[in-house]
Amino acid sequence: MSRYDNSDRKQDQKPFFSGPSDRPGRFDGRGASRPGRSFGPPRRGPSRPVKKFNPSDFIKKVEKQAASAVYVPKHAFTDFLIEEQIKKNIIKRGYTAPTPIQDQAIPLLLEGKDLIGTANTGTGKTAAFLIPLVNNLLTKKTSRVLIITPTRELAAQIQSELNFFKENTGFTSVLCIGGLNINYQIDRLRQDPEFVIGTPGRLKDLEQNRFLQLHKYTSIVLDEVDTMLDMGFIIDMKYIISKLPQNRHSLFFSATISREIKDVMDRFLRNPISISVKTREAAENVNQDVIQVTATNKIDVLHDLLIKPEFTKVIIFVRTKRATDRLARNLKERGFFVAIMHGDKTQQQRKKALAAFKENEVKILLATDVVARGIDIDDVSHVINFDMPQSHEDYIHRIGRTGRANKIGQALTFIES
Repeated sequence: MSRYDNSDRKQDQKPFFSGPSDRPGRFDGRGASRPGRSFGPPRRGPSRPVKKFNPSDFIKKVEKQAASAVYVPKHAFTDFLIEEQIKKNIIKRGYTAPTPIQDQAIPLLLEGKDLIGTANTGTGKTAAFLIPLVNNLLTKKTSRVLIITPTRELAAQIQSELNFFKENTGFTSVLCIGGLNINYQIDRLRQDPEFVIGTPGRLKDLEQNRFLQLHKYTSIVLDEVDTMLDMGFIIDMKYIISKLPQNRHSLFFSATISREIKDVMDRFLRNPISISVKTREAAENVNQDVIQVTATNKIDVLHDLLIKPEFTKVIIFVRTKRATDRLARNLKERGFFVAIMHGDKTQQQRKKALAAFKENEVKILLATDVVARGIDIDDVSHVINFDMPQSHEDYIHRIGRTGRANKIGQALTFIES
């Protein structure tokens, strides 16, 4: 391990999902959600106190599915002034008509305009910036692209999407995130890739150790800035912005615009054009209810829910990493197969856990809030808040994992009495 890297510490090589064990016995639930000591990387922001919620905050009945307004795009993908190879890649990707943000943003980005995109997850914003940026590289309007995201999973998701749009262009990319071997990332950076995609902490580490020359990047994307600020990356973000070239093409995406976010925007953008394509609130199509539990029956109540046939694909949110592992062991002893995601898992373990859940190899995903933001998972039938969220915003992000793709989801919150 390199002396300068503090984000790739050796971690316990625990399996990424667990199945039934040979050990008999049942767990009575005592202490199942007790916060424990964290052994992960230090938090980059101050911890937040647990908010006192009123149980009514978590109760809502969806009478009928909320309809989305039908958007009629002004363009077809064939209308955009992009290279033929990219049009072929779009067709191969299976895209037919542009989403609202793609329809509005792509022409502006092809012209090199700075952009503020107010958009939440699931609007198609990743393709909205990747398609014109790949084209701008092909036409030499830009030389290198840097994409900054709040989470490893979102960065990996963008890298995966980029692979479609840059096919047969000769362009290369590198994923710079914690949890992956930093020496491999350094080797890839030395090959001068056209695209660098990463999280703020790892990018800052690489820059400070002179493996990443930020002044070379003429197109910059800050994605999900509100989440970056919420995760405590404000200092890292301002540091990275200070190292960028003054003459650059800047793209800024956030679901919300607070005063703090506006301060980052003012430092980052030059005469930007704003586009807002906010979809309906994440919780609008989610039935929400509470379940009263005690410390001693909490695990039994969860067990009785998970064996019901309608609980086909379930995300269970737990407050701490140790409590997540403890709950996984308890469910394993009861015969459940589960996938596990939290900050002490290596990136490879998190990737495998997410893939196992997405591909229905397991029907239960146990997670801390690391998975609540920026990840699209199809057909999640239920979200269960085994532990209370720390804020209303965390709650909305959690339950937003269900009720997607014009389906009504279900969210249950355990409240201990």
